[in-house]
Amino acid sequence: MNREHLESAAAGYPYLRGLLSVPLGLVLILSALGNWDVGPLRDPWVFVAAAAVIGASALLVNRYYGEYFGRVTPSQRRQRRSAVAAAAGVAIMVGATFLLRSRAAWSLDLPVNPIPAAFAALMLVYYAAVVGLRPHHVLIWGAVLVAGLVPLWNGADPSNVGLVMAGAAAILNGVFDHLALVRVVAPPASPAAGPGNHGG
Repeated sequence: MNREHLESAAAGYPYLRGLLSVPLGLVLILSALGNWDVGPLRDPWVFVAAAAVIGASALLVNRYYGEYFGRVTPSQRRQRRSAVAAAAGVAIMVGATFLLRSRAAWSLDLPVNPIPAAFAALMLVYYAAVVGLRPHHVLIWGAVLVAGLVPLWNGADPSNVGLVMAGAAAILNGVFDHLALVRVVAPPASPAAGPGNHGG
């Protein structure tokens, strides 16, 4: 498969560059560990350095996709749809977080974990609006949504646990997205050894 054909085949699947979700998930988990003052993360500079390393890894992942799968520029229509879906998702996430459980006077103050629930809703809205939901999207983010809305989150603020849940789900979802991309537009394998290179 030549590069032109590869980029054409990948045009509908820019969201499947799932390994880019791994740094996002790691940052969410890192934030929770920092909030918990785990080990050296008590030092703000250690947290900043760790976040910078994760950010650098995202650049390497993006470079990997460019080199092995080509560069794809979505159509303006798809870009607009993606921007609207992202904005709507963020609005849902922020609004739901404050509504379900917060210190706001108008909060319902329910025994739920709003961060994973709202983040899962954001992801489901985004995928549904931009590219259509795949089974692993529904399974992973649906499970996170249900887990966050189960009314058993009593006691202390569960936000950090929610960040870990969202981070782990982002990593898992990213791996499945990447595998889907490989199945659709896998780069060509290295040429096999010629007949004259066989031993014996």
